[in-house]
Amino acid sequence: MIRRKTDSILPLDAPGTYRFSVGSAAEAVEVIRARLGPAARVVSVRNEPRSGLGRLFASARFEVVAELPAEPAPAPASLNSVETLAPVEPRLPAVLRRAGFPERLMGRLEASPGWRDAAQRPLHEALADLSRDLRTAARPPKALPPRVAFLGAAGVGRTSALCKWLAREVFEQSRTGTVWKVEFDRPNPAPSLEVFCEALGVPLEHYAPGATGEPIGDFLFADLPGLPAAGSRAERECARFLERERISGRVLVLNAAYDADALRAAYARGRDFGATHLVCTHLDEAPRCGRLWEFLIEGELAPLFLGTGPGLTGELETDVLGTVLRRTLPLHGDSRL
Repeated sequence: MIRRKTDSILPLDAPGTYRFSVGSAAEAVEVIRARLGPAARVVSVRNEPRSGLGRLFASARFEVVAELPAEPAPAPASLNSVETLAPVEPRLPAVLRRAGFPERLMGRLEASPGWRDAAQRPLHEALADLSRDLRTAARPPKALPPRVAFLGAAGVGRTSALCKWLAREVFEQSRTGTVWKVEFDRPNPAPSLEVFCEALGVPLEHYAPGATGEPIGDFLFADLPGLPAAGSRAERECARFLERERISGRVLVLNAAYDADALRAAYARGRDFGATHLVCTHLDEAPRCGRLWEFLIEGELAPLFLGTGPGLTGELETDVLGTVLRRTLPLHGDSRL
């Protein structure tokens, strides 16, 4: 039974010690100040056990034991801070929502047969099992075809993402290829790309329809200008280029530091151009990357890698799901919510 705060304070056997039930730290502060006065101090806080279906739907309740000192304390203790109360383990649904899990995914989880048991288990066990299940259910890796274009809005790190993957192909995979710099009727300034390709010994060609030769090597990477506006002439020209040059691999690059609405709009724009893979950059500027779950779990694009720094080589994570799990869920004592 949930007791009302106005009549829930009960004296215990120890002189000056009282017990009462509350739903939050703020309510505990209010009860203590109103009924016991500013000299009272909190002795202990613990979860109230619940049984039956009530524990699935009722809000958490805590039993608080407070004590009045025999003599007035020299200075009243401050009860304004939540830290005054003992920490209470958060519930699994609250942790997942704070981690950025979208509501549609939460709905599926909460409707699954094992959710009731998972939500009642110790949090660290439930999170470990959930992480394993997510890895099993996640979209499997998908290899890039030989011809690949890197797509994205201006400023998302599109060219840097191309350079990171290019370095990986050359240094780790020992592959050779060609890079096209594509401009159409819009400038595509990327001086670092030219220097980088020269340092790697990878041919860089400025694309011109009918004039650009057949690419040499195992792969072709095309660096395009920022995605054009919907319905524009530039959009039609970009679509014709992708079809004419048989570029079936289309990597959408998103800046993970952008807000959720901007990411959704950019994701939808990439799908308009037939994007097949996803790269998220600027994770070093986005400590709260839980917003990426929407695209990694429910999205249609195969994750390729995460850019974790501004360098043109290295600073990329191909274990996309594992990296976001470590950064969003409090596993192994690492909580970055």
